[in-house]
Amino acid sequence: MELSAPARTSVAFDVKQFIDERPLTAIQWLILGLCFLVLIADGFDTAAMAFVAPALTQKLSISKLALGPVLSAVLIGLAAGAPIAGPIADKIGRKRVLIGSVILFSLASLAIAYSTTITGLGILRLLTGFGIGAAMPNCTTLVSEFVPSHRRSFLVNLMFYGYPLGASAGGFMAAWLIPNFGWRSVFLVGGTVPVLLALLLLLLPESITFMVVQHWPIEKIKAALTRISGGDSAAQSRIADSYSFKVQEIASRHEGSPVATLLSPQFRIPTLMLWTAYFMGLLLYYLLTSWMPTLLRDGGSSIANAAKVTALFPLGGGIGTLFCGWLMDRVNPTRVVAVAYGVTAIALVLLSRSTGAIGLLMIMTFLAGTAMNGAQTSMNSLSAATYPTRSRASGVSWMLGVGRCGGVTGALAGGVLLQAGYKMPAIVLGLAAVSVIAAVALVVKAYASPRIAIEELPATATSH
Repeated sequence: MELSAPARTSVAFDVKQFIDERPLTAIQWLILGLCFLVLIADGFDTAAMAFVAPALTQKLSISKLALGPVLSAVLIGLAAGAPIAGPIADKIGRKRVLIGSVILFSLASLAIAYSTTITGLGILRLLTGFGIGAAMPNCTTLVSEFVPSHRRSFLVNLMFYGYPLGASAGGFMAAWLIPNFGWRSVFLVGGTVPVLLALLLLLLPESITFMVVQHWPIEKIKAALTRISGGDSAAQSRIADSYSFKVQEIASRHEGSPVATLLSPQFRIPTLMLWTAYFMGLLLYYLLTSWMPTLLRDGGSSIANAAKVTALFPLGGGIGTLFCGWLMDRVNPTRVVAVAYGVTAIALVLLSRSTGAIGLLMIMTFLAGTAMNGAQTSMNSLSAATYPTRSRASGVSWMLGVGRCGGVTGALAGGVLLQAGYKMPAIVLGLAAVSVIAAVALVVKAYASPRIAIEELPATATSH
């Protein structure tokens, strides 16, 4: 796409090429760092209620049964927030929606600290989840549009590593805060920190590719490019002398809404395959992490061994996430993630046959978790690279929203399967088939994705 001033002409300045050919500068590292911190806050606030639940039931005299909807409300909010926020971000900007979403889950968390009713807690946790669900895809989109293409997957995966870190930090913080300051202090901390992040996010520029596509004023585009030039006087001079800008990306043949673009003939198959893979991945993840201790216990393992084995599943997630991201920047990214799901399936097949040997069980659980977490986290970068700028946030957010439904399905399916009498080997073998479906979906996507092409649209700068 091209944006040009009506009175002057010059060779079009390729914005994406400029970003791709230069090393990361301080402002780009700041964007990555702040989004990393946002995801830490996301993880902290998502997990917070689980950590305070024991104290909450005691202090407010709430039954465990009544607390169930409060615990699940955040997951409903996550599923709803993402698909609503994505299309809005494709219209008004990634930065604006990201700041709004951070403020929303921050204020909701602060309000929980002063809530005294089960209904109020449920509503506020729903709003917390909505804000977190809206923040995730916009962090993904903003970072993916500000970093070089050849480093995008690794850096987006690195950013997403903040989410499990935040969830883990929530446990340690709660263990210290609750005995000393009470359960409300967890939500005060979880709400205060994001407010500070929202203020820092105001310092960031809007996505430059988004500004070009949406015909923002040329001076704003120049200002953002100058900020990421790293003090390079030659680059700054070139930016100042340019009056025409373009981005090289997938040429979309659909002019409708961002969401309609996802299901247009050009993108329909890639979109459905992304949704299928992400749905299956979260179904697998939540079924296994939610029910594995029970499955192992029913199979004869001690409570201690069941806990140890289950803890190994997410332990290798960081290794898998960073390795997949590194590899995706070097070979076909869709095939890398498909292979990761395939490795997960193989590990699960071996896991289903290892229930009698605790050592082999632990090894296979660790390997399955490493591959599974690497594949699932890498789906964010993969979806961001699939769509053009005008529908990128929608593409990422709708995949996340559909995937959350898979997570809910997995958590519920475990109880149904156990009630029906299925044992761990059969359930894990079934999950291997689920992982194969995810891998096959991505193989189909790899052959159905549209080719990259330059799309240029002359336009006159408008005011925002």
